[in-house]
Amino acid sequence: MTIVSTTEARISETGTGGPGEPPTALTAREPHVPAEQLVAEMVPPPRFDGVRFDTYIPDPAQPSQSEAVQVLSAFAGGLGGARGGDGRRRWFRREPKRTAAPGGPRGVYLDGGYGVGKTHLLASLWHAAPATPDRKAFGTFVELTNLVGALGFQQTVRTLSGHQLLCIDEFELDDPGDTVLISSLLAKLVESGVALAATSNTLPGKLGEGRFAAADFLREIQGLSAHFRTLRIDGEDYRHRGLPKAPEPYGDEEVERVAHRVPGASLDDFPALLRHLSRVHPSRYGALVEGVEAVCLTGVSPVPDQATALRLVVLADRLYDREVPVVASGVPFDALFSQEMLEGGYRKKYFRAISRLTALARDGREMTAS
Repeated sequence: MTIVSTTEARISETGTGGPGEPPTALTAREPHVPAEQLVAEMVPPPRFDGVRFDTYIPDPAQPSQSEAVQVLSAFAGGLGGARGGDGRRRWFRREPKRTAAPGGPRGVYLDGGYGVGKTHLLASLWHAAPATPDRKAFGTFVELTNLVGALGFQQTVRTLSGHQLLCIDEFELDDPGDTVLISSLLAKLVESGVALAATSNTLPGKLGEGRFAAADFLREIQGLSAHFRTLRIDGEDYRHRGLPKAPEPYGDEEVERVAHRVPGASLDDFPALLRHLSRVHPSRYGALVEGVEAVCLTGVSPVPDQATALRLVVLADRLYDREVPVVASGVPFDALFSQEMLEGGYRKKYFRAISRLTALARDGREMTAS
């Protein structure tokens, strides 16, 4: 497969938001991303490009965090030890007629709450894995399912089966279709010798619960669980450790002032942006915000329905990945989702989005000064 450079993604828009120009509008952007580029971009996002095991700072009150560093370091070391000789042939080289595979789980599953550093550790593992970037992949669960949708199941298997390692962030199963799809995909990849690593807020044996009749898909869920050794990481959301509360929303005039003052900022009416997201495939949200230095939103209000809420979750993830500050007017971010949503099957996604948008709002505070 030809890997397309990230420079080949095209974004049609009016206005660039450069020096001396008015801010761009995300609603004016129409990103077009070649399917092959989705594979090329399966690397840790900019926020985690420089992280390593030694830059992770465990909470002294949470021994499981230090243990996670040790276990994952050893896991990465095991990958390195398999490079020379028969170990590499058995584990990491794609062979059409493979005999018996090594027994036991072929991956590590990081289970823990929000903000305990799971993504930091997963990205550190990706960086430590002794393979070239084109032989290891890193993406969110949503990005992986989007990849299958773009390439097709068989092509995705052929593309990823030549990899040494697949890292899946924010692993969740929200419907039966995803359960069967990902169970089948990971089984094929494990057969080909691909090592797996994943993060989630749900134990692998509990995936799908609260969202659909998980008991009807117990075989697939147990099959997924069998691929992983679970590693629990306890702790408080690091984004809240010793940090002030998220700033209150600003007025519309202040948001517009920031948008016009900061080069590369975008300025959008929040309800209009939500409508635009419904017309852009979530796999393109990263391209939608590419090059944006700050997102300024006026009229933030509670999202009207679950489909809109889930699209907003993906946008929040892409903004957080790229460390794009957010300055907003309207309701605070913890009022975006209804109580019914926060108590439903997607509650973990919504709490993650609130946590991440709050962190980005703190980053945006500096832009309101002066």
